[in-house]
Amino acid sequence: MTTTLRNADDLRGLGRLAIDGVAGATDLVEAMHAAVTHLPAIVGKPAPVVTTGLTGFVYRSVRGVTRLVGTGVENSLSALAPLLGGGAVSPQREAVVAAMNGVVGDHLETSGNPLAIPMRFRRQGRPLPLLGKELGTCLPDATGKLLVLVHGLCMNDLQWNYAGHDHGQALQRDLGYTPVYLHYNTGRHISSNGQDLAALLEELARAWPVPLEEIALLCHSMGGLVARSALDEAFATGLAWSKLPIRIIFLGTPHHGAPLERAGSWVDMLIGISPYSAPFVRLGKIRSAGIQDLRHGNLRDSDWQDGDGDGLADGRTPMPLPKQVQAYAMVASTQNKRKDGGTDSLRGDGLVPIASGLGQHKDRDFDLRIPKSRQWVGYGINHLELLGSETVYRRLKRWLRKPIP
Repeated sequence: MTTTLRNADDLRGLGRLAIDGVAGATDLVEAMHAAVTHLPAIVGKPAPVVTTGLTGFVYRSVRGVTRLVGTGVENSLSALAPLLGGGAVSPQREAVVAAMNGVVGDHLETSGNPLAIPMRFRRQGRPLPLLGKELGTCLPDATGKLLVLVHGLCMNDLQWNYAGHDHGQALQRDLGYTPVYLHYNTGRHISSNGQDLAALLEELARAWPVPLEEIALLCHSMGGLVARSALDEAFATGLAWSKLPIRIIFLGTPHHGAPLERAGSWVDMLIGISPYSAPFVRLGKIRSAGIQDLRHGNLRDSDWQDGDGDGLADGRTPMPLPKQVQAYAMVASTQNKRKDGGTDSLRGDGLVPIASGLGQHKDRDFDLRIPKSRQWVGYGINHLELLGSETVYRRLKRWLRKPIP
């Protein structure tokens, strides 16, 4: 990490995150100390989380010294910023920061950490200006067919280049699309990112250097949920870009949640049953808001704002795809194709189950009802290989070659 995170902002951000970690660990140890020294409580009844007297004074002192040291380090690095310079952006640095944002991105944002990724459109890792003349200069090859690529959890826009293949560049070469790549903090709530994407697309469409004919959204994993949330926001508020012909292609999107996240939540609940083990639940809560939204596939603010705040129950309301949008779903299976062509007993891609990836649900209100002709299962590939598989790209090209009715 020291070779890839080199500029002043990175160092400042890492220093601040380390200080937050020490303070959080102090809170955890004190809560455990308070629980152990407390008289046995009824199962499920919360134990104290702070200590008193001399013990409490010691913990408060540790926190105070930690914050003081953190402020001094941050001020020193800020003063050195002009000397250190920005440092060259590298794929390794981008990958590390993207992963960090996926795990604790909500904390990075709320704490004002400079490592928090702001949402923006990029090409080759460089932000695109959303002003007509400047955008036209950056995109001299712009056509009326806009392709927006939305990456998944803990990833970034540069990672659309997988094993030497980039779906965006290939579709530009073969079908005349102009690709732009969304770069965003995947640790934020999906609904927050969806609202911001809807507004950002409005700016992009307004600044586009030539008249727009269509918008195609190519989304991997969590990116599909962010894009669905953006569509809901755009159609609900009547944004101009929602009036254009729109396609959306999902690559391994967990429309109805990811089992691994739900399993983690049950572990949290079981640990919390005993007042003596309850403090350790904080370790499980390190998962960001974005990761926790993958538990059921939350798309609106109301989906994750359940009554007790634990997020265990599926609190979603149905969000059908807008009828004006032409949707396609691709999902991978690490198994080989069944002889009878069925998918009901197939494993998914290692992260996303087949039914969830195809938007299927036993409750018709939640089923996305994507036509069979626009569903596809790739066999013998995993979640990440959806980004670079030759068979995946052939299917993409076949679908997108046809004009929108």
